[in-house]
Amino acid sequence: MTSAPSAEDTAGSETRAIAAERLTFFSDAVVAIAITLLALELPPPEGATSAELLRSLGHHQSEYFSFLLSFIVIGGHWRAHHRLFNYVTTLGGGLARLTFGWLLMQVIMPFATKVIAEDGGFEFRFVFYAVVQVIALTLFLLMAWQIKRNHLYRADTPPELFGKVYRGIGAMIAAFAISIPVAFFTHWAYTCWIVVPLVVRLLSRFRRRAAAA
Repeated sequence: MTSAPSAEDTAGSETRAIAAERLTFFSDAVVAIAITLLALELPPPEGATSAELLRSLGHHQSEYFSFLLSFIVIGGHWRAHHRLFNYVTTLGGGLARLTFGWLLMQVIMPFATKVIAEDGGFEFRFVFYAVVQVIALTLFLLMAWQIKRNHLYRADTPPELFGKVYRGIGAMIAAFAISIPVAFFTHWAYTCWIVVPLVVRLLSRFRRRAAAA
């Protein structure tokens, strides 16, 4: 016969749950600030006429493209974080430290965006941006692993959640990692960020259909 949890145990569980909730709210705020900083770095078009303004927009197209790219990337990071931490009920296993490391990469993202938008030295600029993504995604993968390993999630967590996180984040790590050597041969290395996840998804879908058959 199991004994009922003591008042001390209940209070400790509630404290850890509040800590997990506060960490989630703090993470949301930091990501929101990172996205805001992206917009603050955008150069406004200059010119006295409409034609001059349009030409100015063209001159800054790399900055605008980098902004949209990083907006999507940071949004993807936040979406994955929101989906996972929606089920987290307590902290442990170094989860807080890993989260702060992940947040550091989000804060660095506006700087990495500014670097990749500059002219010249494409290889260095591209590799720096890709490495930031690899580190951020790897930290997130470790966060998911710690959450599962230490049972820091709710009892009603979908059983397939962690498998989806591992596959999705793993595919993105592969995409950014593969793009790094490709960047030394072509400026089309950006396409790896789209092609690799699509190939991984198609292969995964093919394996599921083959297993079902």
